[in-house]
Amino acid sequence: MVKNYSLQHLPKIAKEVIQFAKHNVLLFYGEMGVGKTTLIKEIVKQLGVTDNVSSPTFSLVNEYHTTKGEKVYHFDFYRINNEEEAMDMGIEEYFYSNSLCLVEWPNKVENLVPLKSVIITISINSNQQRTIALKNNE
Repeated sequence: MVKNYSLQHLPKIAKEVIQFAKHNVLLFYGEMGVGKTTLIKEIVKQLGVTDNVSSPTFSLVNEYHTTKGEKVYHFDFYRINNEEEAMDMGIEEYFYSNSLCLVEWPNKVENLVPLKSVIITISINSNQQRTIALKNNE
């Protein structure tokens, strides 16, 4: 699925991402500043997370809780140096926990992400219009 959207349509897009996703690991691809974290903030809001949501750039992972008591993990691997760092933090336990895992910069840990995942690619044009492409990997 491919859609164009502006920031005012973000709640609708977040709901569509949630409905589209068949797997618990969502991989967010896109250049710096394209809106990956902004979309993730809206997704967790739609899921009922009331915690303060921010990019875990330095901690690598943030844990949030929904109003239903479910865990949501938000990863940001931008500053990771190698996949061994992700292994040391127990990334596989997160990915196979059945909790929702939202992953920014998954290309930094591409050999560790589950085959069954959702690929979300965001791009932006000169008019600040964004394009989102969604694909369920089987």
